[in-house]
Amino acid sequence: MHELSIAVSLVEAACEKAAELGGVRVEALNVRLGALSGVVREALEFSFDLAAEGTAIAGARLVVEEVPVTVRCPRCAAERRLPSIQHFHCPVCGTPTPEVVGGRELELASLEVSETCSPASSKSGKAS
Repeated sequence: MHELSIAVSLVEAACEKAAELGGVRVEALNVRLGALSGVVREALEFSFDLAAEGTAIAGARLVVEEVPVTVRCPRCAAERRLPSIQHFHCPVCGTPTPEVVGGRELELASLEVSETCSPASSKSGKAS
């Protein structure tokens, strides 16, 4: 199951970025996952929970945005979203469309973080 190694890589990247930012807690990882990426969403989500356990980002959510397959139609000269990955034909004119321009993505798009409370910042700003 290669989803586990992908999940481990996502966790490592998020931990590195959190350490770089300092004083933040990673709440969520936003991932873009293309229909042709070869990654099974459910397996990635399951693997992510395992990979994050015991790390600095334990408890963070994995938010997956599914990216549909988009092709460039040679006849229409336009990008078209395919209704199915079974038929690589332009949905408008029916021309075979071998040029894939989207749908292979597997990327960590962003992190949602919150600041953690440090002892110095938890003091009240009121003067006594």
